[in-house]
Amino acid sequence: MQPIAGAQYHWTNYLAPQSQKKFITWMQGWVTWFAWISLLAGVANTTANMIQGLAILNYPEYEPQRWHLTLIIIGMLVVEALMNMYTFWLIPWLELLAGIMHIGLFVIFLVVLVALAPRHSADYVFLTTTSVSGWNSTFVSWNIGLLTPAWGFVGFDGAVHMSEEVRRARHAVPRSMFYTVVANGLLAYTMVICVLFTMGSLENAQASSFPIIEICLQATGSKPATTAMVCGLLIISLSVNLASIASVSRLTWAWARDGALPEFFAYIDQSHKVPVRAVWLPSVIVMVLACLNIADSAAFGAFTALGTIGLFASYFLAIGCLVQNRLSHNPAPLGDWNLGALGLPVNIFAMIYTAYITVWLAFPSELPVSGTNMNYGAPIFIASVLFALVSWFIRGRTGWGGLNKEVVRLVVEKGELQLK
Repeated sequence: MQPIAGAQYHWTNYLAPQSQKKFITWMQGWVTWFAWISLLAGVANTTANMIQGLAILNYPEYEPQRWHLTLIIIGMLVVEALMNMYTFWLIPWLELLAGIMHIGLFVIFLVVLVALAPRHSADYVFLTTTSVSGWNSTFVSWNIGLLTPAWGFVGFDGAVHMSEEVRRARHAVPRSMFYTVVANGLLAYTMVICVLFTMGSLENAQASSFPIIEICLQATGSKPATTAMVCGLLIISLSVNLASIASVSRLTWAWARDGALPEFFAYIDQSHKVPVRAVWLPSVIVMVLACLNIADSAAFGAFTALGTIGLFASYFLAIGCLVQNRLSHNPAPLGDWNLGALGLPVNIFAMIYTAYITVWLAFPSELPVSGTNMNYGAPIFIASVLFALVSWFIRGRTGWGGLNKEVVRLVVEKGELQLK
């Protein structure tokens, strides 16, 4: 409908009832922006843990420290922010390389694990009900287990935040999102089943700083082979981090362009043709938050937990407005690439699924609950919502003029011209 960098909050503004349009857009914009900052922090933290895990594997004398992770995160963000600033033209080619490696490593991991790893029985994989989480209910434990894979179903809106720089975006972006989810879903289920059969000792994997390293080591029995396999994953993870900086920078730029963030961050550097200030704002925020790791890893983990809940909430709001629009007497026209008659039932199912998952995202993953394993996602999400709500009454309700209508007009006209 509108291939524009603001994505969720622009769709919400386009589809929401007229009387609530401005308020819902304000809340959606802040929730989406905070969630993407958190997602960048989570991706950076995962990549840093992978690097530290490889150091632990190859240097037995190495003693990992929390501040090491902080330095890795800061160094990685500085380098990749500079790449987004000076060599943005190179990033699509690096993403293409990561995509090719994604498929290639799928085949390599599948062959290595099936050929070399120890085997579990089908009963172990499909019938075992033992829980190591501390929850007595298998129903609760099973749903708690959804927390990790649910994280893999956020961030696909990153493609939309880049859509103002994509040719024929009204067709290309939705197609890429749809087929990416389908293809990765098939690959993911295959790999999950493979890993469950071949993961070796569950206890050893859980005790490892990065479980996939231990799983590969048990399969190959070789540190160099394990290092080579995990380094392939590391390249992909670094690429994800690079793309996340690009996506959140465009969201930051759009939110500033629409008057919510300071206009200072809506500036496009004329020499690089990139919103440089918007690249550095989220990167610096995550660097500052990473310093929390030095005192307590739970503090940094608390903020990274916001990403999943925040983005699921942003999807729920956008889809809810879409359903309301579909059922209204005078619905706004949809985009040219849509699901037709299947759209409404798919939207309703998506809302039910999103609401259900979001409830479990607030549960602690282990019992008994302590300061270290506490799930801070819900409190941090509530804090971000309260910030948006308070800022609405202070500034948004009377001091904010709404979205930049001229930008919307230009983007829509550009899309129509490209279709012609």
